[in-house]
Amino acid sequence: MYSLKDKVVVITGASSGIGEALAKEALKRGSRVAVCARNMDKLQAVFETGNESILLYAADVSKEVDCKTFIDAVSAKWGGVDVLINNAGVSMRALFEDADINVIKELMDINFWGTAYCSKYALPSILRNKGNITGVSSIAGYRGLPARTGYSASKFAMQGFLEALRTELLNTGVNVMWVCPGFTASNIRNTARNASGKVQGETPLDEGKLMSAETCAKIILDAIEKKKRSIVMTGQGKLTVWMNKLLPGLADKLVHKHFLAEPGSPLQKYER
Repeated sequence: MYSLKDKVVVITGASSGIGEALAKEALKRGSRVAVCARNMDKLQAVFETGNESILLYAADVSKEVDCKTFIDAVSAKWGGVDVLINNAGVSMRALFEDADINVIKELMDINFWGTAYCSKYALPSILRNKGNITGVSSIAGYRGLPARTGYSASKFAMQGFLEALRTELLNTGVNVMWVCPGFTASNIRNTARNASGKVQGETPLDEGKLMSAETCAKIILDAIEKKKRSIVMTGQGKLTVWMNKLLPGLADKLVHKHFLAEPGSPLQKYER
C-alpha cells in the first residue's frame, strides 16, 4: 500500500470540480499539496492561503514554460514531486463540420500537451521517489464520442501517452495510471467549448444525478494508494468500453442514439 501521508502531491486544474476535491482530500490524508489553475483568484477563493501544506500557483498547462515553472516552484518548496495528477482539462460540444479547427487545437494543448509537459518536468523527482503519475481521462479516451471529436482525440492521446510511459517505467518503481470518472458533477461541461471556441456556459445533463466530485476524488486517491493500472468508475462506462471492443458496430449505434437524445444535441442537424 502506497501511503499519501507526507507525500508531495501536485494537481493541475484545481480551482473547481474534481481538481479542488482531489486537493482537499489529499490534504486530509496528510499530503503536502501543490495546485495550479489559470486564475489565482479562484484558487485563493477555495483554498486556505495561510496553510503551509498547500502551494497555490497560477499556470496555464497549455504553455510549456508555465508547466516548468510550476514544477520548479514545487521542487523549490518541498524538494521534488511524489505524485502528479494531470487533472486540468476542457471539453467541447460541436460537430466537427461546424467547429473552428482552433477548438480542436486548444483541447489538444490543454488535455494532452498539459499532461506531457507536466509529466516531463516532474518525472526526474518522481523517478527518484518511486512515485506516481496519474491522468484524469474519460470514457472518451476509450470510445470516440460524437460532437466531441477534439475531446476524444485529446483523451485517446493522453491514454496512449500514459500507457507507453508506464511500459517504459515498468521496472523503476514508478506507477503510471489513468482514471475515467464517467459523468461527474464538475465544471467541465459548463466550460466546454462550442463550435466557435466560446464557453458553452450550460450543461445538457442533470448535475444533481451525477457522481459528486468528492466521491470521484476519493476513488482516484484510493487507486493511487493501491497502485492501480487504470480505473473506469461507472457501470455505464465499463459497459461502453467492453461493448466497443466486442460489438463495435452496435456500440456506434447506441452511442449515437444516446448523444442524439441530449437536449439541444448538435447531431440533430443530420436528422433533418
